[in-house]
Order: sequence, then structure tokens, then C-alpha cells
Amino acid sequence: MVYKHWDSVTAFTAGDATHIREVLHPKDGEVALPYSLAHATLEPGSASLPHVLTDSEELYIVTEGHGTAYVNGDPVDLRPGAALLIPRGAEQFVRNEGTGPLRFWCVVSPPWSAEQEKVRR
Repeated sequence: MVYKHWDSVTAFTAGDATHIREVLHPKDGEVALPYSLAHATLEPGSASLPHVLTDSEELYIVTEGHGTAYVNGDPVDLRPGAALLIPRGAEQFVRNEGTGPLRFWCVVSPPWSAEQEKVRR
């Protein structure tokens, strides 16, 4: 058994400008999983940079806040309870349109790596 809480994991800013806490990732050696699990936060008025995961699909599960995800230019409403599956190779970004933080879980399969994240600046 492995137990972690997202607030016990050190946050970093990913290449797409999202604040990320990698809760479970096989590179850490604790688990042998075919995916990674991270908790993401975007502050009010902020947005992630457009980016593509070249080798992975990504699932967002929204827990707090309100925003819009853009997947290959198509807008998708994000609010608590929403789940969005983003296919590999799709350009994506998220904009926080609420007054509080937008928080969501990210499940990436195969596991996320910086090398496969192509950010458009």
C-alpha cells in the first residue's frame, strides 16, 4: 500500500506554467504503474500555455473552481465533477475563469515526462 496526500508533495511549475504536485509517478520507485497522477492548480485569471503530450493521453478530473479547457481549439467547460480525456498529440491548455483556484487531478498514461511535453510559447 502507498498513501500520499497532495499537500505533502512539493509543487513545481511545469513547462506549461501549471503548478503541479506529482503524487504518484513510477519514476519515484514507490509504485509500478502504467500512469502518473498529479494534482494541478491554476490561480484566478491565469492559464496554462498551449502544449502537446506527444506520447500520452491525459485525464483531467476537476475538484474545485471554474475554467475552460481548449483541446485542438475546442472549448470545454471545467467545473467540479467534470472529467475530460485528452487524446495523445492534441494541443491543449486550460484557463481559470473563476475567482478562486482551479484545481484538478491529472492522470497521464503512459506516465508524464517533461521530454514529451511540447510547449508553444
